[in-house]
Amino acid sequence: MGESRAGRAFIGSFTSAGGRGIIAAAVDTESGALTETGSSDTLADPSYLALGPAAGGPVLYAVSETAEGAVAAFDVRGAAPGPLGERVPVRGAGPTHLAVADGHLLTANYGSGSVSVLPVDDDGRPGAVSGVRRLEGSGPDPDRQRGPHAHQIVPDPSGRWVLGVDLGSDSVCVYALDRAAGELVAHGETALRPGNGPRHLAFHPAGTHAYVLNELVPTVTVCRWDAEAGVLEAVGEVSVLPAGTEGRSYPSEIVVAPGGDRLWVANRGHDSISVLDLAPDGEGVRLVTTVPCGGHWPRDLALDPTGRRLYAANERSGDVTWFDIDPETGVPRRAGSLNAPAASCIVFA
Repeated sequence: MGESRAGRAFIGSFTSAGGRGIIAAAVDTESGALTETGSSDTLADPSYLALGPAAGGPVLYAVSETAEGAVAAFDVRGAAPGPLGERVPVRGAGPTHLAVADGHLLTANYGSGSVSVLPVDDDGRPGAVSGVRRLEGSGPDPDRQRGPHAHQIVPDPSGRWVLGVDLGSDSVCVYALDRAAGELVAHGETALRPGNGPRHLAFHPAGTHAYVLNELVPTVTVCRWDAEAGVLEAVGEVSVLPAGTEGRSYPSEIVVAPGGDRLWVANRGHDSISVLDLAPDGEGVRLVTTVPCGGHWPRDLALDPTGRRLYAANERSGDVTWFDIDPETGVPRRAGSLNAPAASCIVFA
């Protein structure tokens, strides 16, 4: 029989909680199974990862979610990720998310309520910070919303805009990236329901809608997205948990199906994955069911490149669990797991 293992995945984790840093894994394209090939603990708390292009092939980027805040680049051509230069400070505290956009690395710094821009050279190495935009505002939650808390920074599908999700002020900011200056230029802001605590958003594949996942209440805010004008408009909100669900739950990640017919949400506390159907117009959203996440405290959720499987990074149980997705219903069925202490993120090459 021929070797079916063809893909690669990278798992971020909290080294301060016993994680092994960044784990590299082979992905069996037949079964979806992960097999660890190596790891790197050279960066403290690499909690979020992203892949970007470079002259020598894809480069892996990681935040260092620490008080001093930094990013680092890794060569992923070997069995284990290899540091590509030194860590670079982001001039912000507690970066929780990063993205690559038009030759720059962008970070959302939760602790300092700011977003940073770093230019990236042809070899994929990030340079010193070229711009920092500090956010403003607060929300009604006295524990989590006394000030701004940037939680995500992501380019829109058109490549014209960058959207920043601020949990602290219940808002999503729209920016233009000034490539020459290496700075984000404010364009607009969308206010969401006070106390929602927006965490992450995901775009519909058609680029006409965005779905904002709220952390402080277990809901998704449905938004229209006008890529020509750079305007985000909230038009509805739907619960990601069944009516009558008891106990607190803190949704963490949202994933939209490549066909735009459904989405999935990971729920910490409830320790589940929600399945929601999307109407053809992109605005109708309906909760179908929830299934166990395969562990405890699912911090991240990701589709594999085929769109046939979901992977949950379960932080507190220390594993990445994968699921086969029923093509008719979208309901995930547990298929296996990999030990990954303090797992926080998974990305696929």
